[in-house]
Amino acid sequence: MGDMISNRKAYGRALVSLGEKNPNVVVLEADLGKSTHTYLFGERFPDRYFQVGIAEANMMGIAAGLAAAGKIPYASTFCVFASMRACEQVRNSIAYPRLNVKIVATNAGIEIGADGVTHQAIEDIAIMRAIPNVAVVVPSDPVVTAKVVHLAADFEGPMYVRLGRQPTPTLYSDDLKLEIGKAITVKEGDSVTLVAVGNMVCRALAAAEILAGEGVAARVLDMYTVKPIDVATLVKAAEETGCIVTAEDHNVLGGLGGAVAEVLSSESPVPLVRVGLQDTFAQSGDPDELLQFYGLTAEHIATAARQAMKRRDS
Repeated sequence: MGDMISNRKAYGRALVSLGEKNPNVVVLEADLGKSTHTYLFGERFPDRYFQVGIAEANMMGIAAGLAAAGKIPYASTFCVFASMRACEQVRNSIAYPRLNVKIVATNAGIEIGADGVTHQAIEDIAIMRAIPNVAVVVPSDPVVTAKVVHLAADFEGPMYVRLGRQPTPTLYSDDLKLEIGKAITVKEGDSVTLVAVGNMVCRALAAAEILAGEGVAARVLDMYTVKPIDVATLVKAAEETGCIVTAEDHNVLGGLGGAVAEVLSSESPVPLVRVGLQDTFAQSGDPDELLQFYGLTAEHIATAARQAMKRRDS
């Protein structure tokens, strides 16, 4: 694993790079530009940067109008506000007419720590995944984040991109090739498959190392595109390893675990253990302590893998 940098910082830098290449890209912000790092775009392109204030629902409506006029708007705020406070506008003004708006939201999951339950987005993947026409993307490291920012501009239609707050290890080199709807096979293995998104991919890799010490070869999939999900890769993993573990900083209901369960139940039923928030709100606290308390560490993923293999072999 390489240098530690937050995906939100990678997002801000990639926006500037994209803005240099594509004059149709515009950015909207709801009074959180310093936190989302969109302020970098505003400094470079002040005429293409719209600060709407604490008015997230209005921001989505403005973004819809800009998209209808041929622009490619990137609208940013925190995940809780994008997915809940502005949900109706996302659904009716952006998703229903299938407008070309990119909603890039930061501060996902419980890793934001002390901000507490009002800011800990643990439902946003489920909400956005349930809205027709919306692609849902959860980058795992700064390289994937930067590439997704550029890919989003070429992707026709609404997209929700979920980013964390804390620094994240760099997992990939710059020559990584991405395709929306295709998972990244980070590590090969034939004993069990670990499917993770966002800040849990590095923990899934750490879990694979723990399991390797026990003679277990874990396959690790970075399912950064939750919707459309890579059905073929999931089915292949189910058939070749016989059991799957999902890992996400999100409620297990409706998120990555739910999406994978839907695929497996219809395509290739195998034992599945879901690591994530077990349908509960989290407390306010230190990010690492919260991840430990709610079972979102490498050790918890390794334990889940043992459970999945035991069910498969029983």
